Amino acid sequence: MDNFEAAYAYARGVVNGDVPANKLRVQAGERFLNDLKRTDEFDVRMDDADFVIDLIEHVFVHQQGEDLEGRPMRGRSLLLTEWQKFCIVNMLCFYKKNTDLRRFHEVLIMIPRKQGKTTFAAALGFALSLLEARSGSKLYILANSLKQTMESFSLLKFNIDRFHDATYNIRDNNSEHSITKDFGEDGSIYIQALASDEKRLDSLNANLLILDELHAFKSAKKYILMKNAQKAYRNKLLIGISTAGDIPNGFLAQRVEYAKKVLSGSIQDDEYFFFICQADQNEEGDVDDFTSDEVLMKSNPSVGVSVSLEDLRRDAEMALNDPQTRLEFFNKTLNVFTASSKSYFDIEDFKASDRTYDWSLKDLAGMGIKWYGGADLSKLHDLTAAALYGRKGDVDIVITHSFFPRQAAHEKADKDGIPLFGWEDDGWLTMSNTATVLYDDIVKWFIDMRAMGFNIKKIGFDKKFGREFFMKMKKAHFRIVDQPQYFFKKSEGFRRIEVKAKNKELYYVHSEAYEYCVSNVAAVEKTDDMIQYDKIDGQSGNQRIDLFDASVFACVQMSEDITKNENAAAWLKGGD
Repeated sequence: MDNFEAAYAYARGVVNGDVPANKLRVQAGERFLNDLKRTDEFDVRMDDADFVIDLIEHVFVHQQGEDLEGRPMRGRSLLLTEWQKFCIVNMLCFYKKNTDLRRFHEVLIMIPRKQGKTTFAAALGFALSLLEARSGSKLYILANSLKQTMESFSLLKFNIDRFHDATYNIRDNNSEHSITKDFGEDGSIYIQALASDEKRLDSLNANLLILDELHAFKSAKKYILMKNAQKAYRNKLLIGISTAGDIPNGFLAQRVEYAKKVLSGSIQDDEYFFFICQADQNEEGDVDDFTSDEVLMKSNPSVGVSVSLEDLRRDAEMALNDPQTRLEFFNKTLNVFTASSKSYFDIEDFKASDRTYDWSLKDLAGMGIKWYGGADLSKLHDLTAAALYGRKGDVDIVITHSFFPRQAAHEKADKDGIPLFGWEDDGWLTMSNTATVLYDDIVKWFIDMRAMGFNIKKIGFDKKFGREFFMKMKKAHFRIVDQPQYFFKKSEGFRRIEVKAKNKELYYVHSEAYEYCVSNVAAVEKTDDMIQYDKIDGQSGNQRIDLFDASVFACVQMSEDITKNENAAAWLKGGD
């Protein structure tokens, strides 16, 4: 029972504050303690967890590195930390009542760098393979690059070579990096290291998967593909391990948002285990006093084991004094998501502003607001965007909608990592069953918004990118204004949106599609406070900013109307 007691003590420690821990780790501890009370749903058995922990600690050794005193680690036993034992016990001790079916089938371990992530993943994968050998275990270790997966494979090979067991078949060449052993009637194991860009991933069949560097996954497609490779097994386990990255609306970031809902109890998912170590953020998305020992220790679970507090303090001071290192520090040491260093906006400013309000479309339609539209049409078969922009007192409101041809959606979603189908499910996108976006769909959206009660005064659009759309809108009795895409014209709308977001006076109806586009905006300051913006990677990149662009068009129309009204009022006052 020593391993169970260690996990139990760790959970109690993070909950009562004896172990410094961030909010999500505290909630993971609370979840474990509460789950132990669900005796009518789960059986708790420690045999498998004990096997895995004991095998790792008594068989595995380090291949490289030094301890905190500078002594070589090579050849020394791999002793698990308390948080690692906590994770293993959670993964393996819960069974569905009166069955041999384990409860958890998916795991997300998100920890900062220097926490022993790769070593832990490799040893855990090998131990799980032996545990499941009777089922003909197959383990695939994937990362964004083969170089990363080879870190795990190299450790496995180093340890197996120590066994001096010729029955292990190791292939380590340009075409394959695998380990195989046949135990006869007692089963077999097969372990292979792969890069996540391998073309043969759709043909895999595995009960165990370790997906490293999840922050590099552009969309959920590859993850779902790997999950589908496990359908032949009942006691399957997919383990995702990663640090945060600079894609604040990417696959991993969305997975963390899901984890927050599960750990807080707002939704229930009894098959997914989460262990997330990151600095707690305030409502604005900022980390308060990121140089403090408390923040550093709460973010890094292996302080004093694989990383020293002194090193973390040094990194924090450098990040404070040298802004060019700050994003990397937040990503890799505090383990929080940041926008790309090329992105003009801090997406957390937008999120914090949007969270301040919670009006529905029905609420907004009944407020008597004057609305101004904008449209950004694709040239052929790409993302098309429409927007409405209005204001309620000091609050600017953006409503956006996107359009995409279904025939091209799968290719674009996979190639460019755009979550098109998620947007469609959430109501932020309309798919047309044609090779290109139908202008009629965009016109219909404006008509539907008008029918809902939105008083649309006029719509800005550069007609040289769609004269047919221009004419269809006029036929539908909309006042549509030709608005060329000159940066000096769009600067006013850009600046207004920027200021409103920073002042928490911008609401965009919680649209994740709009957040995605905002996070992809790059900009260059011009003279007289003008600004010229584009996608982060320019016209050849795979990001999209169309929804933001449409909102700028609409904002310009509103701003011009405000200016005209103010000038007219001033003229009348002067006339009096």
